Parts: sequence; C-alpha cells; structure tokens
Amino acid sequence: MLWRGVPHAQPLTTRLTRLRDRLAAHRPLVDERGDPLIWASVAVILSPDPDALLLIRRADRPGDPWSGHMALPGGRQEPAEQDLIATAIRETAEEVGFELRPEHLIGSLDDVVPRTPVLPPIAVRPYVFALDRRPALRFSPEVAAAHWVPLDLLLHPDTHDTVRLRIRGESREFPAYRVEDSVVWGMTERILSSLLTHLRA
Repeated sequence: MLWRGVPHAQPLTTRLTRLRDRLAAHRPLVDERGDPLIWASVAVILSPDPDALLLIRRADRPGDPWSGHMALPGGRQEPAEQDLIATAIRETAEEVGFELRPEHLIGSLDDVVPRTPVLPPIAVRPYVFALDRRPALRFSPEVAAAHWVPLDLLLHPDTHDTVRLRIRGESREFPAYRVEDSVVWGMTERILSSLLTHLRA
C-alpha cells in the first residue's frame, strides 16, 4: 500500500492515532469480482478540536443520481491517474479547494458498491486522511455546503437510525445517520459505518 510507512506531518489526537494503527493492521476488502465497474474514490477527512469528519452537500443538478445528497469529497477516476489515491486528492482539491498531502493518508476502508440497480455500476474506494487543523474551504459549483461533523455525534447511538425515502416512486427504509437537519444514507452511510467500526474497536 502506498500509504504505509509515510510519517504524518503533525502528531494526531489519541483517538486518531489509534485509528491510524487499526487501519495499518486492516486488510481492506477489495472488489475483485472482475465485473465491469466504474471506479471512483472518496476522501474521509478527519480533523481535531474536536475530532470531526468533513461531509459535503452536493448541489442540486438535473440528471445526477446523488444530487443534493450528503456525501464525502470524491469522484470518478480519470484515465491518466496512476491510482485511486490520486483521484481522492484531486477531487478534494476540485470540490472543496484544499490540497491533501500523502502524509495525511492514514489508511483505507473496504470498497463499496451500490446495492441498487438504478445507480451506475460504480465501485468506490474510501481513503482516510487526518489533518492537524481544519483548512479553509472553497466550494466548486458541484458543492452546496460542507459541515465538520463531530465524531462523538456520529458515534452516539441515537444518531444512527432508519429513514423512509421515496426512490423512483417506491417507498423504502434505509439505515441512515441524522446529522442536524440532514440525512446521510446510501454508500456514504456504509462508509461511515465502516469507519465507526474501527473507531469503536
């Protein structure tokens, strides 16, 4: 893995240091089925004071299946990119206006593939980055807002629940995180649940 052995720029908080150590020992489940998939990656960005995670709200755009959703910075891999880490770094710079560096990378989580046939056949690889301070954000037109969500809030049992959503005319229940006035569900919910499993360990 490219991130192993790279020293972090600044000391991390105790919780983020433990997370880095757990991710170093974790062998992510990688999609190796050989199906034709569109590959993408997201950046799970953590910062201290208090320990928090960056979530964005995607702008409303016609034809975008994730329009208006709470999400993590990220997107599809471009042909010229050597790996999906480069994709996560580029997409973060494009969407929220700051450059992640290799020393910020502390690990990766399991690949996530949509569970519904109405979405494109995309596979997402989440990379976890830890910063020593919160950077200034500058949104692209694809991003409507961003929030630093405290990890303690995400870890609180009352934050995770089920929600009923209407998808293509059908009412269904989904596991979700309730963050202030927002609902985090779908692939982002699965990525956050994977992250929080490591934080609870």
